[in-house]
Amino acid sequence: MVPVGRALAWLARVLVVVPVVWLYACVLTPVGRAIAVFGRGVAITLGWLGRALFVWPWLALWRFGLVPVGRALAWLARVLVVVPVVWLYAYVLTPIGHAIALLRKGVGVALGWLGRVLVVLPCTWVYAHLLTPLGHALRWTALALGRGAATLLRWIFVVPVLAVWRWVLVPVGGVLGVLAREIGAALGHAWRVAGYVSLAVGRFLGRLLRWLLVDPLRWAYRSVLTPVGHVVRDLVWRPVTRVAREVRATVRQVRADVRRALFGTPRPATGLPEPQVRDRREPDVASTRTLGRSTTALTKD
Repeated sequence: MVPVGRALAWLARVLVVVPVVWLYACVLTPVGRAIAVFGRGVAITLGWLGRALFVWPWLALWRFGLVPVGRALAWLARVLVVVPVVWLYAYVLTPIGHAIALLRKGVGVALGWLGRVLVVLPCTWVYAHLLTPLGHALRWTALALGRGAATLLRWIFVVPVLAVWRWVLVPVGGVLGVLAREIGAALGHAWRVAGYVSLAVGRFLGRLLRWLLVDPLRWAYRSVLTPVGHVVRDLVWRPVTRVAREVRATVRQVRADVRRALFGTPRPATGLPEPQVRDRREPDVASTRTLGRSTTALTKD
């Protein structure tokens, strides 16, 4: 087997390996080198042709055509546009702007001074020397009237009513209470004694109570309290109310005059006259009470 293997190996070497090595060394390698040299030369030639046909003309056009033209246009733009615009801005627009700013500042200062002299100072003087003293005077008058009316009502109405209550009604009530208690005890005894006597005594005591309590109270209400109330209403309450309304109307008129003097007369939105506002708190016809008219149960006959 070994000799046969060796013989096969020698045949394979002689018939295959040696021819292939010779073909590669003597044919393919020179052909490959020649092709490489030829390709390199072709590549160099094509590169030179490409530069000559596409790169160098554009470079020459850019360097010797566009760049000088662009510089010339830039110089012309600078000479014809930039320099005149800069000169116009520096020597014309800037002085004009400074003059306008100074003029605006001067006009603003002048308008501020005129506004202060013509509006602020007169309004301040009117407020300080007219409106403030007038408001203080109106406030002092209203306080004085209120205190005077309160004092007058107290001495005319409250004090007499308290005096009548303390020195008339309370003692009379105490006496009547004692009398009623004693009479009640007597009536109890009398009721137990006799029926007809108790009936007669009851009638007598009823008349006596009417004479001692109901009639004096009715007389005091008609003759004292009702005239005092009428006097207080006619001489104190109505004048005070009238004075208060006049003071309020005067204050409103003064405020309207001041507003009209400061801002002018306002015009209504439509051509219709402004409605007159009526004070609804005051009745149209005051219902008076006379000595012969009353609505209480004690004074009805």
